[in-house]
Amino acid sequence: MATSLGSNTYNRQNWEDSDFPILCQTCLGENPYIRMTKEKFGKECKICARPFTVFRWCPGVRMRFKKTEVCQTCSKMKNVCQTCLLDLEYGLPIQVRDTGLSVKDEVPRSDVNKEYYTQNMEREIANSDGTRPVGLLGKAPSSSDMLLKLARTTPYYKRNRPHICSFWVKGECKRGEECPYRHEKPTDPDDPLADQNIKDRFYGINDPVANKLLMRATTMPRLDIPEDKSITTLYIGGLGEDVTDSENHFYQFGEIRTITIVQRQQCAFIQFATRQAAETAAEKSFNKLIINGRRLNVKWGRSQAARGKEREKDGVTESGIRLEPVPGLPGALPPPPMSDEDASTNYFNLAPTSSSAVMNLGLPPPPGVAMPPPPGSSWNHTEPEPVLSGVKSYFRVVQSCSWRACWV
Repeated sequence: MATSLGSNTYNRQNWEDSDFPILCQTCLGENPYIRMTKEKFGKECKICARPFTVFRWCPGVRMRFKKTEVCQTCSKMKNVCQTCLLDLEYGLPIQVRDTGLSVKDEVPRSDVNKEYYTQNMEREIANSDGTRPVGLLGKAPSSSDMLLKLARTTPYYKRNRPHICSFWVKGECKRGEECPYRHEKPTDPDDPLADQNIKDRFYGINDPVANKLLMRATTMPRLDIPEDKSITTLYIGGLGEDVTDSENHFYQFGEIRTITIVQRQQCAFIQFATRQAAETAAEKSFNKLIINGRRLNVKWGRSQAARGKEREKDGVTESGIRLEPVPGLPGALPPPPMSDEDASTNYFNLAPTSSSAVMNLGLPPPPGVAMPPPPGSSWNHTEPEPVLSGVKSYFRVVQSCSWRACWV
């Protein structure tokens, strides 16, 4: 700890003493019943270096223990989680959020200026109602198209897994299944995601996760407007069983003619009265529509003529009538003629059929009996043929049974 509570009286009133941390849903875990320990003035903040109250808990079974890393003042200044330092509203790194909102970071880096800036922000936080961020972030626009497309509102609990066991990587771990760390191969050390810094995450500089998301934003697909002006229907996919109020989102764009919900496919078709309303709804909802924490897929519907052409390719019209074959086309090819070898193996004089012939796989000869010669060859008369009458009769019985099984 940088300072002592008993020896240093300067700035002592700004030491944090809180009753509950500021956490996101992922860091808190999926278990609603957790045991959390509280340590007053346990560590210093990794950003402002002031003592604060440290909370420690286990988010779930087979998960690693987590604790708060920054104080609540730094968390409220950036509106981020105290543990993962991701935005509480969008679940994105600070660099991505500031880029989408066109906000430039103004937090000083030197110790004296940082302390003065923190005191001013604490005064502003105390005078606010606590429902909106303070500083430039509170004056920024409420949303952005890029942030709505990249938002990660669904909790990702795999982020709470234990770290990789370094002894297992070296082949020296002797704990086995009782080891609290993961027994997996580490990622490539040259991967930029393997080198992350908490200060770079807070200041929004050189964050590899943010750079990856910003690169993804530049290559995201776009929804092309169909050339057919008669199309006024939007396809909404991924509804799920808990999403039943999707139509309330589309009433704001214009008059809706029909709404068709397909429960089996978990999708819906919304037809607008005008093309302008459909284009506005598609533009405002593509890759941005999130209802009840579920991201929905928005696409343009297809015209009846286009669907009819696709069905006519398979020989069936839109009404379900199968089309007759085109006259003049050659019919089915006749079966190939039977060769001499096939005729010699037709022991029962059966007519040739289009089905595949049954292979004659007889049982192997008993021990002590030689295999029959291959086709086109004869026995070697220099060696006497073994005389085994009993074995020969057994071989005839087995061979007749095999022919009978083939005939059946």
